[in-house]
Amino acid sequence: MIYKWNYQSLTTSEKKIQEELANKLNMSQVLCRLLIQRGISSVEQAQRFFHPSLNDLHDPFLLPDMDKAVNRIEKALGNKERILVYGDYDVDGTTSVALVYKFLRRFTTNLDYYIPDRYDEGYGISVQGIDYAEETGVKLIIALDCGIKAIEKVSYAKSKGIDFVICDHHMPDEQLPDAVAVVDAKRPDSVYPYEHLSGCGVGFKLVQAISQSNDIAFSELLDLLDLVAVSVASDIVPITGENRILTYYGLKQLNSSPSLGLKGIIEICGLSRKNITINDIVFKIGPRINASGRMMNGKEAVDLLLASTIQDAREKSTNIDHYNEDRRELDKKMTEEAVAYIDEKVLVGLTNSIVIYDENWHKGVIGIVASRLTEKYYRPAVVLTKSNGLITGSARSIMNFDVYKAIESCKDLLENFGGHTYAAGLSMKEENLEAFTKRFEELSVKMINAEMMRPQINVDAEITFSEITNKFVHDLSRFSPFGPDNLNPIFMTRGVFDFGTSKLVGYENLHLKLEVVDGTSPSSVHGIAFRQGKALGRVKSGVPFDICYTIEENVHYGKLSVQAYVRDIAFEGESD
Repeated sequence: MIYKWNYQSLTTSEKKIQEELANKLNMSQVLCRLLIQRGISSVEQAQRFFHPSLNDLHDPFLLPDMDKAVNRIEKALGNKERILVYGDYDVDGTTSVALVYKFLRRFTTNLDYYIPDRYDEGYGISVQGIDYAEETGVKLIIALDCGIKAIEKVSYAKSKGIDFVICDHHMPDEQLPDAVAVVDAKRPDSVYPYEHLSGCGVGFKLVQAISQSNDIAFSELLDLLDLVAVSVASDIVPITGENRILTYYGLKQLNSSPSLGLKGIIEICGLSRKNITINDIVFKIGPRINASGRMMNGKEAVDLLLASTIQDAREKSTNIDHYNEDRRELDKKMTEEAVAYIDEKVLVGLTNSIVIYDENWHKGVIGIVASRLTEKYYRPAVVLTKSNGLITGSARSIMNFDVYKAIESCKDLLENFGGHTYAAGLSMKEENLEAFTKRFEELSVKMINAEMMRPQINVDAEITFSEITNKFVHDLSRFSPFGPDNLNPIFMTRGVFDFGTSKLVGYENLHLKLEVVDGTSPSSVHGIAFRQGKALGRVKSGVPFDICYTIEENVHYGKLSVQAYVRDIAFEGESD
């Protein structure tokens, strides 16, 4: 697959700002270019960016209905009512439940938590969950990371004398559930300054509001921030504004004094002696928490996150690690089946989207498979299976195609749907599958042009190897934590040569371990290019080539070095 590299030059006025920032901050002009790309044009803005402050968190009572939510929860605590903390089965949902439960158990023992079964109940608020609440004497359900569309379920609970407080971050419909409070920054009437909180982030704002209302010091909440960092990284929400602050301090907590449950996962991932980053959460910690809800029941993930002894945490982490291994095998098998079917039956070159269905596929892995197909074919992909009499599935998208809006345009064919711009879930009756497939493709044709179906890499800056100094790497690290809307910068270096030691590594020699020079520095740069082993022959031919890459700090036997994570290798004419 040949990528298009996009590189945008600064305007004349931006170049002037770049020079001013470089002088005032004593920082490389290249890195000041990155600041400008992030909307930062003054020293004051740069200092706030580099030094996130908890004092800059927004007043939680600016969120719609937060006062109503706090009043109802305080009433429940005062009257010793039984409270059920209810959340989704993914990382965001389970961390949300763990966070709010950990906070509330400081004040009451009349407390329980509930995670719906992915297979028996499906996403969001379920009748079974409400029935469980009634059976156990619950008078108040606090719904986290779900509930914004649960109009009928909230009415059902109300008929049984059970109140709802909904804390969500998904897009609402025109009609809101008849809950005591619906706390969601994406409500049209919201005046909250930041709308990109994770579900767990909204849960944190809830406990922040309760604390403010009861004169509880903010310092009492700091030990909850590791859960927020895990949720932000795993749910792929922008790491900007308030999320940047919460994640910055959450990572500090995760690295210095994580909760026992997360400590168990950190150990099982082999991260105990490493500085844990967003990437470690995304690729190691998050998938293990997710595996519980994918393979068994997400409640086990909450059990782990609430572990009270390290022995208990280690045992539960081992179990979840086994689930993750099972998930990997299933993911590999289903992806291979899907690719084989597409290559045989689908004329990918003539379609702008992929909709694929197999009633025997495992519901817990279809979202991962959709991501793999989107990556391989660079088209929006919807992967569907059968569950509880309905066709249900997950969708993933490419850049600049809002898959949520596309699915919303098909809502007359659907039983349920929800999600974000680049990831969504849906369910439908079997008789609507053909019509949905046709309409989704029509929308894709209308909204996606040929240029959008060519994978692209946005290059942030062009540099030479001589610019990668210790100070440069240190200053670059201050841009972290990296994530959506603050991505790890991608650099481009032109005209590099193999140093003579580049070689194939990894399983089946799929990966390319590079050592390259560019003529501006006496030192070579080491890099790894995953799944690009086929380029070895041309790399070693002596012909110069261009690389685009992120700069990673690599620790090996206690020694710190810099490694280039090579995103793409381009020979003459390939990246234009």
